[in-house]
Amino acid sequence: MRLRFLSLALLTFALSAHAAGYDVHLLPLSKAMPGGVSMDYLVYDPHTGFVWAPAGNSGRVDVVDTATGKLTPIADFPTAEIEARGRKRVVGPSSATVGDGVVYVGNRGDFKICAIDAKSLARGACGHIDSMPDGLAYSATTKDVWVTAPRDKSIRILDAKTLAEKAKLTYEGNPEGFAVDGKRGRFYTNMEDKDRTLAIDLKTHKTVATWSPACGGDGPHGLRLDEKAGLLFVACDAKAEVLDVAHDGKVLSSIETGDGVDDLDYAPATRMLYVAAAKAARLTIAHVDNAGHLTLVATVPTHAGARNGVVAKDGSVYLGHGGGADLSELVVVTPTK
Repeated sequence: MRLRFLSLALLTFALSAHAAGYDVHLLPLSKAMPGGVSMDYLVYDPHTGFVWAPAGNSGRVDVVDTATGKLTPIADFPTAEIEARGRKRVVGPSSATVGDGVVYVGNRGDFKICAIDAKSLARGACGHIDSMPDGLAYSATTKDVWVTAPRDKSIRILDAKTLAEKAKLTYEGNPEGFAVDGKRGRFYTNMEDKDRTLAIDLKTHKTVATWSPACGGDGPHGLRLDEKAGLLFVACDAKAEVLDVAHDGKVLSSIETGDGVDDLDYAPATRMLYVAAAKAARLTIAHVDNAGHLTLVATVPTHAGARNGVVAKDGSVYLGHGGGADLSELVVVTPTK
């Protein structure tokens, strides 16, 4: 029996779990969809305490106030039906990045990237590219929005204010994952189908380094950065790795996570890495030391399909959970007090 129609308080109580010092509960999204809500990249805005969850085929972006638990939907984003891997599916808003007082949302439904006021949630300017956007990353150094577009093996660079396209960078592989390094003036991405990680100069747009994370046949996926320490965290299918970007991109350590990893998140203040494995249905939490060595802190059972978590200021992790069995919620993993 589905519990979506219970009150949030009752749902939280009914589905709460406790493991390894963490509570796990479900937070329903604003709209249920037949077959589930598809979600990809979430983002946490530390300035407002809001988690932004682009909810794909629902045509909405759900914004969660992590201080109160209040969920506010931003509705009426265009969606479109596409064919992928031999089956049809509906796509819509799927990615977000935090800018200067705005959050940028990428939409696979209409190939647009739109700015939304980070506090009022009012819509602003939009830009259009001629390929489906995947990941977004804001560069404060250059006042740009970088957009990975793996379908045509490109990265698009948009002006952060007007969202006009400034540059198109093309590659021999499929760009996947993103991290901006203001200290070193770099943008990091992976060539997922080549099992390579690239460092790209933010200003010249030239590739200045190519590294081999050795993730395997399906290649590396998400990226996060400890800018101060010069450590780049790479998501592989069933593990996370630490690369030394301050020197030669050497793999310093890795940790097994279980299968089904796509993206990951990192909290620089606590030096904690959070990696959700959708197939293994668990969240791996690890600490990284000054030498880039990962140590397991906790393994928390979640739900099958839960992935791509983002960590809030209080250490709570919000995971997207959808894409099947009418699932339309976030899985929230909270440290017990």
